[in-house]
Amino acid sequence: MSDTPVSEMSFEDAMKELEHVVGQLERGDVALDASITLYERGAALKKRCEDELKRAEEKVAAITLDSDGTPTGVKPVEGL
Repeated sequence: MSDTPVSEMSFEDAMKELEHVVGQLERGDVALDASITLYERGAALKKRCEDELKRAEEKVAAITLDSDGTPTGVKPVEGL
């Protein structure tokens, strides 16, 4: 498990660690207290990934196209 705060992780790093956490929990070879800690970290990592995906989707949705489908710019998206 990384010491990096979840809020500072890139999407890719958070996803990689989440996969590792899930693997550990699925194997079931972790003590109960450690499992709880892993589960909590996994929940935070999952939320980080979901938030980053949503932000990326909003950016893509903000791209404006002309009648030929060519990107012409972006429309302002609140909060970005």
